[in-house]
Amino acid sequence: MKGAERKEVGGVTVDVVRTGAARVKRIVYPVGFRWSQNLKAIMGTPLCMHAHVGFLAQGQISIQYADGVLETFVAPQAVAIEPGHDGWVVGEEPAILIEFDFERDTVERLELPLTHSPSAIS
Repeated sequence: MKGAERKEVGGVTVDVVRTGAARVKRIVYPVGFRWSQNLKAIMGTPLCMHAHVGFLAQGQISIQYADGVLETFVAPQAVAIEPGHDGWVVGEEPAILIEFDFERDTVERLELPLTHSPSAIS
């Protein structure tokens, strides 16, 4: 992406562009990726504590919250994932997520719950 800062962590490629108060990210999750196997030790938390809001442009991902609720997203699809989840790529193609965030203020600014709540699923 033009003007993006590229990072690679745990096999995931992240391109980040600042747009006003927000960031737009293109995240490429490779085939075989699973957060609990590839990023848990790096992040130092038992589950992914980031919120993910955006558009799944390619591939398929599944996420499971601490309460056991499982969700699957298949491109093309809008995505809203609350903090406190494991996630993995399903199938034989990378998953590409176009994500919008406000860094540490994402949950608050996008009015997401701090942890998964089945009643919050729309």
